Amino acid sequence: MKALLFLLVVSVTSTNTIAQQQPAASVKGKVVDSISASALASASIIIFSIADEKQVEGTLAGDSGQFTIPLPYGSYYAVIDFMGYISYRSKRFLLSKEDPIYDFGTIPLLQTAGLLDEVVVQAEKSSMQLALDKKIFNVGRDLANAGGSASDILTNIPSVSVDPEGNVKLRGSDNVRILIDGKPSGLVSIKGGSGLQQLQASMVDRVEIITNPSARYEAEGMAGIINIILKKDRKEGFNGTVELVSGTPTNLGAALNFNYRRKKMNFFINYGIAYRKQPNVGSLYQEVYANDTTFLLQQKNNGTLTGFNNNIRGGLDYYFTEKSILTGSYLYRRSKGNRLTDIRYEDYLFTKSTLTGTSKRRQEEDETEPNSEYSLSYKKSFAGKGNELIAEVKYLDYWENSDQTFTQSFFDHNGTENPSKAILQKSLNDEFEKQWLFQLDYIKPIGEEGKFETGARSSFRNMVNDYIVTERDASGNFVPLPGLDNIFGYDENIHAAYGILGNKTNNISYQGGLRAEWTDVTTILRKTNETNPRDYVNLFPSAHITFELKNEHGIQLSYSRRVRRPFYNDLSPFVTFSDSRNFFSGNPDLDPEFSNVMEVGHIKSFNKGSFTSSIYYRSTKGKIDRIRIVSDEGNSVTRPENLLSEDAFGFEFTSAYSPWKWWKLDFNANFFHAAIDGTNIMQGYKANTYSWFARQTSRFMLPKNIDLQLRTNYEAPQKTAQGKRKALYYADLSASKDIFKGKGTANLNVLDLFNTRRMRSITNGPNFYSEGDFQFRRRQINFTISYRIRQEKQTGKPKSAGLGDD
Repeated sequence: MKALLFLLVVSVTSTNTIAQQQPAASVKGKVVDSISASALASASIIIFSIADEKQVEGTLAGDSGQFTIPLPYGSYYAVIDFMGYISYRSKRFLLSKEDPIYDFGTIPLLQTAGLLDEVVVQAEKSSMQLALDKKIFNVGRDLANAGGSASDILTNIPSVSVDPEGNVKLRGSDNVRILIDGKPSGLVSIKGGSGLQQLQASMVDRVEIITNPSARYEAEGMAGIINIILKKDRKEGFNGTVELVSGTPTNLGAALNFNYRRKKMNFFINYGIAYRKQPNVGSLYQEVYANDTTFLLQQKNNGTLTGFNNNIRGGLDYYFTEKSILTGSYLYRRSKGNRLTDIRYEDYLFTKSTLTGTSKRRQEEDETEPNSEYSLSYKKSFAGKGNELIAEVKYLDYWENSDQTFTQSFFDHNGTENPSKAILQKSLNDEFEKQWLFQLDYIKPIGEEGKFETGARSSFRNMVNDYIVTERDASGNFVPLPGLDNIFGYDENIHAAYGILGNKTNNISYQGGLRAEWTDVTTILRKTNETNPRDYVNLFPSAHITFELKNEHGIQLSYSRRVRRPFYNDLSPFVTFSDSRNFFSGNPDLDPEFSNVMEVGHIKSFNKGSFTSSIYYRSTKGKIDRIRIVSDEGNSVTRPENLLSEDAFGFEFTSAYSPWKWWKLDFNANFFHAAIDGTNIMQGYKANTYSWFARQTSRFMLPKNIDLQLRTNYEAPQKTAQGKRKALYYADLSASKDIFKGKGTANLNVLDLFNTRRMRSITNGPNFYSEGDFQFRRRQINFTISYRIRQEKQTGKPKSAGLGDD
């Protein structure tokens, strides 16, 4: 296996003779993928002396794949490496006073896929690639991803955590922007990160984590951006994969990923189908203090979510020339779900020995979600390396229909039912979203290593929620409940422009950028004619500097200003009604929150692994957080509010180490402190918390093509403005074996091996105390079989892609 390319730099080892010379010449070139011609940023270039075969100098390719290395006069050769590609060794070249510059031109590297005797296997890129402002995680080698969803993939990514409800956090913050193929998607527009549970893992190629984005990216997302890239290949001929999944609790599915390229046409199609049943349980204990009386509530939840999901994505690349490409794609997702939840309420006075009554409530919900996404993009490459123009238009069309019925019965302390109190309620909810997105980006190289980027982006988003809750009265008619019959409209227009200037001097790469965004948001409750317009312009600067040091060290400094605009669900005033004691709603009066983010990162690579670390600081004004208020009757309402501020800093490190060829260890840990000030909501809503989370993965490569993988996760307790979140811990176990003569893989995984992944919390208020314990997803066992198909075959032993010595 090739060493993991966590590299920012390559070590420099010089002889005494060369060290005393001053570089008077240089070598340059550009490293690209041999098929797609895309730049291979961070490819390592090492220069060796012909005279003594010793390493003389080294560097990493820049974002555009380009490199320039100063050298003394002499005779050399180069070795170029990149993870998942065949090593390239150049022919010898001579630098002299007469010829001081040697230009390799474009160096195409061949992927390792398809170079084994008579067996063509899919390249399994793994671990992390580091660019100037993002980290790329290739998910193919992670055994725990098989048979799961995109949400499961994020659970296994360093820096990212996913709670049992599917909510995504980056470095402990849920203020993260989730993109699909670099753009907003209907998968996450309304439901947020939990919508990723409907996207199968087999459709995902890689995940980009951008903790401190440059001005190139939209300013949304305080903690950063998670960009999920779906699969698409450009290899010549026909290739693809087929996957079948079965599991318990019920998880049945299939996935197809096919690609065909012939001359100027490249077709790709992905299809996934899944049928799942997800049981969930939970409990809530609450004390309410009113009129010198303590009211106790013991609540128990038990439910099952049954889902049937279809995802299909297809598209076409048309190559007018290799430098002029038009791409069209279409994604259609249809999800049908049924939710059945039973809640039992037990009410007591002072102690749990004095029962006053019980009630039972049932929620039955049928939900349908069709979602379409259309995309058309054009890429034009001009004369000069990295000189390109990219234009894209995208349209999202989303609709969700929810039809719910609630029944509730009441019993006295003896267990005798009181039919006169029985409740029958219905809730109808239709949500619509339509969005147009236009984007234009241009990159212009400057000199050998510099570049200028600029672009513009406009999005027009319209969302409507038609919501009504009715209750059967004494005469048998259903009448709307007060405040629960309205139409909520959300219109959002965001226009942006940016510019970035970057360059490289010796071993220092730097770039600075500025992004301007104009936001126009209007919310309206149509039946009551309540309108809330917002209109603001903001500037978002960013800066990144990377120092390439000797002895395989690198340091990166970065800064950016970020915004979190209130999400649709943050603003919608309609309350959830499945629980008659605990209500959740949005807040139409929310303001955006702004953060200044700074980070210093370091990387060190060694023979058997690598180590990365970073220190970060995030200062947030107007932090959005959910606040719970409980009435004297014991009913709670939780809704988002703008707090005064949050200041957070932390330290994160990730390591990869292979003690032996058959054992690979990965470790990620994050330690952070947060100071939250919510005294504008209520005096005493203030918290200082130290917390941490860690993830460790061991992978064992055993004989007969068998792999084992064990992952453990731990999230320490964390204080909140109103209490604390208790520790979260779980383990995953996976095993795989190559079958069908290496063209297939059988995978067995157990997610949450000990069934311990529970969300537990304590919440306090002036008149209440509560403890919650919920498990939204039980232990899952999946068995997956995948088969790889490729029409063309190559024979011959793996060999260097270089030309060798003259």
